[in-house]
Amino acid sequence: MTNKDLADLIFPNITKTIEDYEEMYPKRDLPDDAVVTRFAPSPTGFVHIGHIFSSFVANKVAKDTNGVFFLRIEDTDQERIVDGAITNILKDLSDYDITFDEGMVSETEEKGSYGPYLQSKRKEIYHTFIKHFLENGMAYPCFCSKEELEEIRTAQERRKDRIGYYGRYAKYRRTPIEESYNRIKAGEKFVIRLKSPGDFEKKVTVKDLVRGNITFPENDMDIVIMKQDGLPTYHFAHLVDDYLMRTTHIIRSDEWVSSLPVHVQLFSMLGVNPPKYAHLSPIMKDDNGTKRKLSKRKDPECAMHFYHEKGIPTEAVKLYLMTLANTNFEQWWDANKDKTIDDFKFSFSKISKSGGLFDMEKLNNISKNYLSRIKATEFYDMLVNYTKEYDKEFHELITKYKDFTIGLLNIEREQKKPRKDYASFSEVKELVWYMYDELFEKHEKIYEFKDVNDKEEILKLMNTYVEKYYDENDDQTTWFEKIKCLSEEFGYAREVKEYKENPNNYKGHVGDVSMVIRVALTTKSMTPNLYDIMKLFGKERILKRIKELEENF
Repeated sequence: MTNKDLADLIFPNITKTIEDYEEMYPKRDLPDDAVVTRFAPSPTGFVHIGHIFSSFVANKVAKDTNGVFFLRIEDTDQERIVDGAITNILKDLSDYDITFDEGMVSETEEKGSYGPYLQSKRKEIYHTFIKHFLENGMAYPCFCSKEELEEIRTAQERRKDRIGYYGRYAKYRRTPIEESYNRIKAGEKFVIRLKSPGDFEKKVTVKDLVRGNITFPENDMDIVIMKQDGLPTYHFAHLVDDYLMRTTHIIRSDEWVSSLPVHVQLFSMLGVNPPKYAHLSPIMKDDNGTKRKLSKRKDPECAMHFYHEKGIPTEAVKLYLMTLANTNFEQWWDANKDKTIDDFKFSFSKISKSGGLFDMEKLNNISKNYLSRIKATEFYDMLVNYTKEYDKEFHELITKYKDFTIGLLNIEREQKKPRKDYASFSEVKELVWYMYDELFEKHEKIYEFKDVNDKEEILKLMNTYVEKYYDENDDQTTWFEKIKCLSEEFGYAREVKEYKENPNNYKGHVGDVSMVIRVALTTKSMTPNLYDIMKLFGKERILKRIKELEENF
């Protein structure tokens, strides 16, 4: 009895060979330096920032080299599958403009010539490769029960040996073919294990594109490559899929570094060169002086819905991730304000080996910079989309007063040094509520008057200004000249310099009078350009605000 007899018993319906599949999935017709890579999540939960980061890098590398980026769903762990997970994965990736040339496009549909891209539909392909391993003595059936495996573990702990199924502890490695054949024919449950040719005392070195050369002991573990349900384990599926899909680069989290000995061994046993590996360090967090990996359980910023709910624009998140991906990006972006991420050339050599530290303040600053550079109409459209989902009241107001809102967002925008008020869409309402009468009327009014805070003086200043000096058709120079005249009439210096030279001669200066007008109309001492605010308000609203000041101050 031969290995082939055993393989035929286990896989009686498998008639194709590895060569058949190599012909079905030929080498891709791409430039020599083109990168073919993938994002391969399990449909077992939500997409977190680490997923977005690794897929963002993979997508960027493929685009930069005119390569291929595909989405493969690794659903071999059927018990952990979450309903609708593929849809959620696709949506979260799409939100961050991470698009695929091939792969799953819905829960059931896919595009591309190298599929299926859903692992559960590739069972026959996996069985063909496993059968090949069996026929060539590179794998064998194992009949260990949970109790037997526990006994092996206990013996290893007692002897202080390495834990695992290897060498003397590989109970069924040397079982005669005929015995295995008869046990399987009798209906006994089994898994299939790799017959590892590795020697733990020998070393193997793999060049990682991020970490450089990594040296570790050869794998000598007889890992499970097919479970009792007939599906392969991740390790074996990874071999088959990345070989047949002609993956050139595997870009993934550094939690998989420890799997490299197994993975390079599997490719070697198949007789093919492995893809290039790039292991990305996780995004870290400073937790009271201690660096730790961002946690799905502890850190809300780990989940992508956190950024949606806060209203941080997706482009800002991408820019931030790019600063974590390549250490030279931030300097490049500051020097190329008219360009986008697509214009930046990614380099593996510029990836931090220690992992980026998540910094919410830095993300907010990047977001402020980004939002300050875009046109007011673009900002408005994004604000409308955000408020439609997260703030119905504000959504109704900004759509009712569209031109007014765009005008507000455009204050001090298209200039050499634009204002940087907004880090997120969730902040806008809180920063500009006083501009909308509907919000102003019901908001608690705390007038932030400073040096000039006498009610009678303030009301007299405001009424005189409106009656004598205000003209909504004035340009900004004329408008400010009139405020100087108002200041002089009330005993304030026309210029700050005059006041500083002779402070005893004046009540204050023109800046104090401007502050009175600003606070009287908005309640706030810090606002965008006062002239632009007053142009948006118009005389009727200004008079209304003075009346409300009389009633509330």
